[in-house]
Amino acid sequence: MNDWFDAEEHVERAHELYEAGRWDEAESELRKALSRNPYQAEWQFNLGLTLEAAGRYREAAEAFACAAELRPDDAPTAVLAGLNRLRAGDPEGALPLLEKAASLDPQNLDAFTYRIEANARLARHEQAELLFYMAQQLAPDHADIYAAMADSLLDRGLHDKAVWCLREAARLDPDLPRVQARLAEAYASTGRHERARQLYLLELRRDPGDIETLLDLGCLLTDMNRFAEAGEKFRRVLELEPDNPDAHFHLGELAERQGDRAGALVQFDVVVRLNAEFPGARCALAECLMQRDKPGDADRAADLLLEEFADQARHPERSEPEDAAELARLLLDADRPKEAATVFARVLNQRPNDADAHHGLSVARFRFRDLAGGMESARAALRLDPTMVAPMHNLALAYLEQGQWTRARYWAAQACRIDPDDPSLRRLRLRLRVHALVEVAAWLAGRALRRKR
Repeated sequence: MNDWFDAEEHVERAHELYEAGRWDEAESELRKALSRNPYQAEWQFNLGLTLEAAGRYREAAEAFACAAELRPDDAPTAVLAGLNRLRAGDPEGALPLLEKAASLDPQNLDAFTYRIEANARLARHEQAELLFYMAQQLAPDHADIYAAMADSLLDRGLHDKAVWCLREAARLDPDLPRVQARLAEAYASTGRHERARQLYLLELRRDPGDIETLLDLGCLLTDMNRFAEAGEKFRRVLELEPDNPDAHFHLGELAERQGDRAGALVQFDVVVRLNAEFPGARCALAECLMQRDKPGDADRAADLLLEEFADQARHPERSEPEDAAELARLLLDADRPKEAATVFARVLNQRPNDADAHHGLSVARFRFRDLAGGMESARAALRLDPTMVAPMHNLALAYLEQGQWTRARYWAAQACRIDPDDPSLRRLRLRLRVHALVEVAAWLAGRALRRKR
């Protein structure tokens, strides 16, 4: 009995701490209660609410899932478990919980909404659309299903349909969180930047401190070349949240676009110090350091790129092919051709018909003296894009190094037909002509010598 009373006291204290916004202490009290009796569904549920309030969505999902197991007929708890898995970036893990909720309560609209979102994130757009139409039959005036469907449409590039869905969502529920900002994003995707700007401003009039909307508006203003206004929005974010890495990163990009390399370097350096794994931050800082080229900059740039190289190798799912290609290019600039070749090969696993990646791989292979591999990759690039001059130039140089002057002349001539004004090609052709003249002179001299004999 004493254990029971102790546990109840911990739960009561947890309620008080939760109401006061002291999430860590509330969690501690609930865990003490659960250590005495882990089979109390209500306590597991309260732990889930506490972790959710603290933004620890993965742990919250586990707590809600435990509560759902203890209360197998409770659809709302299963929905919360699925929602928090979605928030934690696990749509695949969210679906079984949301489907369980739907089987318990076929008319639960939250289960429909989050299943649409989960399927959209997994690129199962036909299933998302089917769920949307089923939900419409149940509740044609439910704003959330339109907003969830818009994400699927945006992912497929169906921007006009996404605009329609978000306009319906805003009409049905004007207070839906960030609905105007999401509609602005859809308008921006269709090139209607001024309309998007007005909608972002409308959202900010409702919530002036919305950091996500401020960042989105800053990026839109940057695309509109309204740099002063964009900088103002990013600096406003830093007033609200001084350690926001997104705002610092965007200020760095803005400084680059304005030709302020020193300012860009400062901002990217702050991002890396705040979050070394922030997407693109290490590469951006490394590029700034290589451009500045002060003592020690090259070494630090190489260290940053090698850290990014190791991170992408550990977590390839985190980087898009464009990010990997940018890393490979910078590794070449930092004289790390073997690592660059590894990254280009990784890009080609995802995009085998990327002519630029084949060319990059050929350059990397040439750099570490793999002539055969470099020539093979250069030919692969040319099969995909016969107008690429750089691989032709490199093939000419490779044949030149092997002493195959005729083949070198062929590739130099092919490149010159496409770009006759390229200075490096003109120098190469001059070298080849001189060699040809020397060969002719040697042949004539030999012929004259033979006649004398």
